[in-house]
Amino acid sequence: MSTQQPPQIVTKSLSYTFPDFSTGVQNITLDLPPRSRTLLIGANGAGKTTLLRLLAGKRLAPGDCISICGVDPFKDGLEGVTYLGLEWVLNPIVRNDIGVVELLRSVGGDAYPERRDELVDMLDIDINWRMHAVSDGERRRVQLAMGLLRPWTVLFLDEITVDLDVLTRYEFLAWLKRETENRECTIVYATHILDNLAGWPTHLVHMHLGTVKEWDTAENMLQAVDSSVGSTGNSRLGELVMGWLRDDLKERGPRSQVNRAPEGRTYGFGAIKIGGYGDESKQREN
Repeated sequence: MSTQQPPQIVTKSLSYTFPDFSTGVQNITLDLPPRSRTLLIGANGAGKTTLLRLLAGKRLAPGDCISICGVDPFKDGLEGVTYLGLEWVLNPIVRNDIGVVELLRSVGGDAYPERRDELVDMLDIDINWRMHAVSDGERRRVQLAMGLLRPWTVLFLDEITVDLDVLTRYEFLAWLKRETENRECTIVYATHILDNLAGWPTHLVHMHLGTVKEWDTAENMLQAVDSSVGSTGNSRLGELVMGWLRDDLKERGPRSQVNRAPEGRTYGFGAIKIGGYGDESKQREN
């Protein structure tokens, strides 16, 4: 990455409204330090995908509201920032008769052979797979290997582990943790799956109806549930999140009363780029 500044993620009063005037996110202020691993938590339609796409520079945010490594991600087009979402496996290109070796080579696999081989091993990928003949979970593994092959500095993950089996997901999360411990990089991960995440996040962000209700270090936020964990059998993280979501549901009321467009439920082809920047949003939103 060209910038010399560390991979810090900062938002100041960030708001975004969709073209149909429905709310995307509103008044979000965050400061996530370098080498942090942040879990983005919230119900469906809470605004997690919209926030991630704004942070990744895939949607145009108001000026001076977002700083990634000290610069605006949309205007400056940072290298080393990767966004991986659910759309990729729906792209017809990766359902064609194409091999894993060719796909990895297309994103620079030959330039990073050690990292390529590490990802193939960690994700339990068969390099003889043909993409038209594998499951969605196996396509997901290939997506992760392609998206993470070039060393990234800031990584945004949107429900990216939903198709992985338990062991692969465990190994993947452990690999991500080692990445932040061994080099200067930062992760924001939106997920509904909390298995094997105890001890993984350094920070938690709780979203609800396009806003951030609360955020802090995981250590500080988990202290609130220490007394209730034993009686439920949940992990500390699971108990905290279940409490958040129950309260959010009561506060929200019927979905028919909510004027929001949940971006995470809409997928499109031709708008996907594996890692880095440059999708259709720059044409659509300029």
